[in-house]
Amino acid sequence: MFTGIITDVGEILSMTPTAQGQLHRLRIGCRYDQATIDDGASIACNGVCLTVVRSGVEAGRTWFEADAAAETLRLTTARNWTQGLCLNLERALKIGDELGGHIVSGHVDGIATVTLREDLPDMARFELRVPHELAKFIAAKGSVTLDGASLTVNTAVGDTFSVLIIPHTLQVTTLQSWQVGSEVNIEIDVMARYAARLSEMA
Repeated sequence: MFTGIITDVGEILSMTPTAQGQLHRLRIGCRYDQATIDDGASIACNGVCLTVVRSGVEAGRTWFEADAAAETLRLTTARNWTQGLCLNLERALKIGDELGGHIVSGHVDGIATVTLREDLPDMARFELRVPHELAKFIAAKGSVTLDGASLTVNTAVGDTFSVLIIPHTLQVTTLQSWQVGSEVNIEIDVMARYAARLSEMA
């Protein structure tokens, strides 16, 4: 379980396809203390919950390895990840941690596409289009997770919604690199999912 508050930006150091391309072994460099990364730990990478299988330190830099399986490659932007790509990272919550964003599972629902970027003084406004089946879960003032970052929805019309990115988020995440046409992982708010289900059953 996560909160959508990014704690580091990592870099894909290597990517090795295995199992006839159905599995990708990723090695990701980060700034976390390697002594605190246990095998089996969960780390969200651009919103995708991955399980650590190895970790170490090389040239003074911590790295960890995780596998992206076929379902992850099919449903998320991980299918297009390459060596050198930077990823938003968040470690799993511990009991007593502050819930700074909203409840995030790390299970990506689909891919959203940036349709507009508007640069403002120290900020940026993005409009994104989502698959039709996910649009009903997105509402103005609600929460959404994009590439692992917990964000507040500004507007929502049809299959399109907008978010306003504050200076701090631009500085400490990969969102600053988004351009028109960029594809990003989206996880809808679990509360919105349950509300929609309850409405259907009423």
